[in-house]
Amino acid sequence: MAQATPPKVRGALARRESRLAWSLLLPTVTIVSLVIILPLIAIFWISVKPVGLADLRPVQPIVRESLRKKGEDFRIEYRVRNSSRSKPIEDVSFTDTIPAGINLLELPEYCVTDGSELSCNFGTIEGGFSERLRIPIEGVSDESSAEERVEGSAPIVQGRGGNILTNNEFTADNFKRIFDSSEFISVLWATVFYTVFGTIGALVVGLFAALLLNKSFKGQGILRGLYLFPYVSPIIAVAFTWVTLFDPFSGSFNALLLQMGVTEEPVNFFGQRPLALIMVTVFEIWRYFPLSFLFILARMQSIDHDMYEAADMDGASPFQKFWYLSMPQLLGILSVLFLLRFIWTFNKFDDIFLLTGGNAGTRTLTVNVYEQAFAISNIGAGAAVAVVIFAVLLTFSVLFLKYLSREEGL
Repeated sequence: MAQATPPKVRGALARRESRLAWSLLLPTVTIVSLVIILPLIAIFWISVKPVGLADLRPVQPIVRESLRKKGEDFRIEYRVRNSSRSKPIEDVSFTDTIPAGINLLELPEYCVTDGSELSCNFGTIEGGFSERLRIPIEGVSDESSAEERVEGSAPIVQGRGGNILTNNEFTADNFKRIFDSSEFISVLWATVFYTVFGTIGALVVGLFAALLLNKSFKGQGILRGLYLFPYVSPIIAVAFTWVTLFDPFSGSFNALLLQMGVTEEPVNFFGQRPLALIMVTVFEIWRYFPLSFLFILARMQSIDHDMYEAADMDGASPFQKFWYLSMPQLLGILSVLFLLRFIWTFNKFDDIFLLTGGNAGTRTLTVNVYEQAFAISNIGAGAAVAVVIFAVLLTFSVLFLKYLSREEGL
């Protein structure tokens, strides 16, 4: 009988080397993990909190002190208010030092004095609380110096206000608001259209550009530089140029169409459905095809030319050489580019916002995040949309990589 091969046992030296390697990598792994995980946890946390933009400010009592004059009489005025419109603050009080020589004539019922110290206790104040305390005084001889003395000592304010981001109040209304919205389907459709066609278009145009420059000829370097122009140009500059070029009133493209008789009236390329969505997708293809072009061209130039010479001897046509020789060699880089460009395009915000502002049917999920969080000041709903984006991209990435590994036999 054949003896079983004993399992390999790692030596003490190998184990020490492994522990040393992990100990050296641990700080880097920890920092990278925190940079990735902490913002993600924060987004998930905010998405289930009823938090608006104003709630990000700390809930605290605010006291403003000033010296007022009415006729010949003077008074110290304290304006007490709650910084939140909806959240209460408990144990609210303040103390203030009254300058020497100034006497308080009449105190509110919740204020007392102890020598030169004025103390006022309000207890619990509700959201939106605002009240003015007007305390008559005497002993003011010079108004300018008295104002400087009175307002020079800031009141010491105390109070315990809850923080909506750290309390135990949770809600599912943010997600209900998203999915119950009549616009959600149209927003999702615009996102899918923009992402899929923008990604595929950038890959196809990049592939054709790489095929054109996969041969040596005079001026090749200049042409490559021109191909990179859309990608390296500032987004604000190129977006403004496109908007100006296709403007329905002063745009050169509309003027050319009218002079050629192609159309009888100007076309609002970025202001009407569904043309606006098509135009922002075309802009996405034009701006980002150079990235695909660079990667595809680099891969093409690494393919062994002996295969093409053998195909020429067998009488293969250019299309056959491309389809049966080049494409199998390019599938790997095309798959990686498709995954990366899909993720980047799905997350794209600045291009659409600069071109249309999300109007005319170009409102994607990323634009929806901005509008929910800042346009209508609902941070929780904006975070909920971001969670939806994360879930969609995570699902797509897992399925894509699983299918890709199965096709490659990994």
